[in-house]
Amino acid sequence: MLKKMSVTGFGLIFSMMMMCFFVDYVAGEDIVYLKNNVHFQIHKGDNKASYANWTNPGKGHSILSVNTPVTIKKKRKAFIIKNTLNNEKIYFEFHETNMSMKLEQYLNLITSSAKVSLAGFSENDMKGIQDGKAYPGMTKNGVRVALGYPAAHKTPSLDSNTWVYWTNRFRSVDVVFNDLGEVVSAP
Repeated sequence: MLKKMSVTGFGLIFSMMMMCFFVDYVAGEDIVYLKNNVHFQIHKGDNKASYANWTNPGKGHSILSVNTPVTIKKKRKAFIIKNTLNNEKIYFEFHETNMSMKLEQYLNLITSSAKVSLAGFSENDMKGIQDGKAYPGMTKNGVRVALGYPAAHKTPSLDSNTWVYWTNRFRSVDVVFNDLGEVVSAP
């Protein structure tokens, strides 16, 4: 009986500790959901992303998918995204001048308190969103979810028929839309 009580007692104590950890974690940081994919690069153990949305930075390229539950910790000229599913952290550089908006405005564009519905997207849009790429025939909204918001200093308006993205820090690419808002040319 004593042995049984000690195992049960340990289980109770462990459960209480985990509950306290979970309550502290949730109370300290609000969980939000990504409204678009976040492209990032894993390099020497660090995960780095950018407002310029490195769509293919080369070796170590990875994607944090739309609707992933995350927490956000604001820093000076940056923020840290923490994937709550695996505790992976991504350092996300942000320049207000290049985006023509404050950090809080940008965070409201890319995160939401609830998951976003993907029900209205075409099969082509869904393939691009899943792959993190822009494909011919995709809509502007599909490209925005797949690649993220283009940097405003190169694409001042989403009404434009050319959106500029970076593949990495040194090379940019254009996603070109027709008058119907469908991709006609993509990297």
